[in-house]
Amino acid sequence: MTSLGAPRVSARQSPLAFFVLLFVLTVPFWILGWASGQELLPKLPLSALAVVCPMLAAVILEYRRAGLSAASSLLERAFDYRRIASLRWFAPILLLAPAIMVASYWIMWAMGLPLPPFELQITRAVFLFAVFFVSGLLEELGWSGYAIDPLQEQYGALGGALIVGVVWAAWHLIPLLQVDRPFDWIAAWTLGTVALRVLTVWIYNNTGHSVFAAAVFHAMCNLSWQMFPVAGSAYDARITGPLEALIAALVVAYFGTRTLRRIATS
Repeated sequence: MTSLGAPRVSARQSPLAFFVLLFVLTVPFWILGWASGQELLPKLPLSALAVVCPMLAAVILEYRRAGLSAASSLLERAFDYRRIASLRWFAPILLLAPAIMVASYWIMWAMGLPLPPFELQITRAVFLFAVFFVSGLLEELGWSGYAIDPLQEQYGALGGALIVGVVWAAWHLIPLLQVDRPFDWIAAWTLGTVALRVLTVWIYNNTGHSVFAAAVFHAMCNLSWQMFPVAGSAYDARITGPLEALIAALVVAYFGTRTLRRIATS
């Protein structure tokens, strides 16, 4: 595989416009979630269908900026796996999120917290990965495909990741309230979510700015908590959030804040 280099950023691309449009497009889904009270999966409300909104917001803005060709170019990045120069990056893409959940399970066991035995349901895992991969693409075409690069140019990789991470977490706040998550849980989840965005940008930057790589990692994060340890039954962000923050801090310490890349050819 060969890295194709960073995508060109236009001065007319506006992360702020993307964030505002994203929230406007999401409002009907939030209303749907409140009105229905239904869940798509355990602890995943109907308002999660707003997963289409980051892609829609990015496509609308790219179309307004430069027409159909710009919107098409953005959508083509969904399968830009040729940007991934080194296969070694599939290790964190595929294994980091499950490893965090395994560590969380061990910590909870060591603390004496009640845990059901882990059940690996292959058919369910494959189905959920397919669903989460599609949803990951829909989100990352906005977060990674549109918003992060201009923010990185202005604030550096860490600064851009933190901005996107905070907005990403805020965008999930209403769905979390709709499934009755307690406030201390939401606070820890927010910490972990911002940390996961730092890790996503780290992967994105080291895979030639690949939206595909970011989407697969995003899918693995969602799959991991939904499988923990049985249909997400014992998933507790108060354990995973600080752990994810620690891992992100170690990555930043080693790779640096400006690019989250230690060597230019990685």
